Amino acid sequence: MFPIGDDNSDRTITPIVNYAFIGINVLVFVLLQGLGGNDAFSYAFSLVPREITSGVDLQGLIGLQDGTGRVVAEIQHYSTPLPVYFNFLSSMFMHGSIMHIFGNMLFLFIFGDNLENLLGHIRFAAFYIVCGFAAALAQIVMDSDSVIPMLGASGAISGVLGGYVLLFPQRQVRALIFNFLTTVPAFVAIGIWIVYQLVLGYLTPSGTGGVAYAAHIGGFVAGVVLIKIFALGRRV
Repeated sequence: MFPIGDDNSDRTITPIVNYAFIGINVLVFVLLQGLGGNDAFSYAFSLVPREITSGVDLQGLIGLQDGTGRVVAEIQHYSTPLPVYFNFLSSMFMHGSIMHIFGNMLFLFIFGDNLENLLGHIRFAAFYIVCGFAAALAQIVMDSDSVIPMLGASGAISGVLGGYVLLFPQRQVRALIFNFLTTVPAFVAIGIWIVYQLVLGYLTPSGTGGVAYAAHIGGFVAGVVLIKIFALGRRV
């Protein structure tokens, strides 16, 4: 499911926080990550589950083992100048490639403004960050000994999708679905997306790298659970 846009006819405020999050992500990727080429920065400020569970900042080459204990690859880790727990926040604003950041920022641009319009600037910012933290925790719980770095805004954006589909299930979303450009209710578009995450998360062995599906699912669940709390007192 590839979204193109949605109905913003009821938007009454400028989503400055949503724009700011997009801007920060782009600036970090371009200026600090060097368009993905600055491994020293990216690896130092990514979130590594084993660093969180052990409290130890990993450095140097760390081997990845398969099910038999055989080392199949090595990852170069760089030390971070801040406590490893800061990487819960920093990793949310970094990406691995141009396509990674493009896809994430497109989803945030389309779906984030509607939540900010309803929640307000401060509540939306807090909701986004909390969902990002919850997504990271979900991935850590699923693979607590992993030394594979995690980075990206996907977990927080998954929370935005969870909140969106609960508050605006019938809102029309223009999307490319199975090579067809169409308009469907949000619960259909986002429903296809979450089913895709669940299936691939189930089929992907832990510790193999790639997409952190547990973080996507965890962020989405957090968004569904928390959105009504953050929307208390708002007209839904």
